[in-house]
Amino acid sequence: MRVALGEARRAIGLTSPNPAVGAVLVVGSRIVARGHHQQAGGRHAEIECLREMTGAIPKNATLYVTLEPCSTVGRTPPCIDEIIKARVKNVVVGALDVNPRHAGRGIELLRNARIKVRIGVLAGGCAALNESFNKWIATGRPFVIAKCGMSLDGRLTRPPGESQWITNAAARHHAHELRANVDAILVGAETVRTDNPRLTVRGLRGKKQPLRVVLSRSGRLPRQAHVFNDRFAKQTVVYRSSSLDAVLKDLGRKNVTSVLIEGGGKILGQALDQQLIDKVQLYFGPIFAGGQVFGFSGRGVGSTAAAARLSRISYHKIGNAVCVTGYPIYPEDAPAE
Repeated sequence: MRVALGEARRAIGLTSPNPAVGAVLVVGSRIVARGHHQQAGGRHAEIECLREMTGAIPKNATLYVTLEPCSTVGRTPPCIDEIIKARVKNVVVGALDVNPRHAGRGIELLRNARIKVRIGVLAGGCAALNESFNKWIATGRPFVIAKCGMSLDGRLTRPPGESQWITNAAARHHAHELRANVDAILVGAETVRTDNPRLTVRGLRGKKQPLRVVLSRSGRLPRQAHVFNDRFAKQTVVYRSSSLDAVLKDLGRKNVTSVLIEGGGKILGQALDQQLIDKVQLYFGPIFAGGQVFGFSGRGVGSTAAAARLSRISYHKIGNAVCVTGYPIYPEDAPAE
């Protein structure tokens, strides 16, 4: 299953709005075939794996797949039918599909076909792999990640006349890997006016460029900005006079499963105040900038008891910068003490 997870990771950022899935076929203790879902509309991981196998599949073969095989017709036929047709006798599944159309049905159909099925192997890792898909398919809303590079005193800007970068080149490359895994990047109009960002994936091969979303009350944006003039200009969308919540709902209806909010501070603050953030990925540079723009300049809370807190926190040192990743728990969601 760990090998199947490795296969699935190769698909992250390439399969939306489908989940990333990996599969391996094992005979004895030897992997004889492997595959992953490569793009929406293409063959699913199980089919890629089974078609790599030449000849009849041995009776003692076991198919490992990170996500419950689909049981309904979409852009491709149901994987369940192909597994049964291939006469696979043993299937190991990592995570159940949270899609209400599929959840548990694939397992039932496999067992009805007298296939031995084991579920829940490395389930946590398999489910976490598709955290964006899991939220979107269950709620219709995209998974929201808040990302920014900030100084130790919580600023997004450095003093005038100095380099705009707070973090180092390695940390910025790390952030591009995050961009490559999302469907859309969202910023406010002031970020476009002040920083003129490209909001593209750079330094990585074989990755899709995300949709670029700009929020503007007035609609008055510099037409010379990169997002309107580069070769990805058609992938820029401007929402005028729309609330952040309404924008996220609309993006979800358009099959956007994940949104990366990159700023500025007001947009990040709004997202936090409205409890719209599902995950944060913050890069801290080793400086005290003292700038005017705070990382999350929202209205805040009245007391520490009402504050959001991070769970499942991880720390990653990148050169002289530190990346902090975590999942906000908002007060009403917090476990009782």
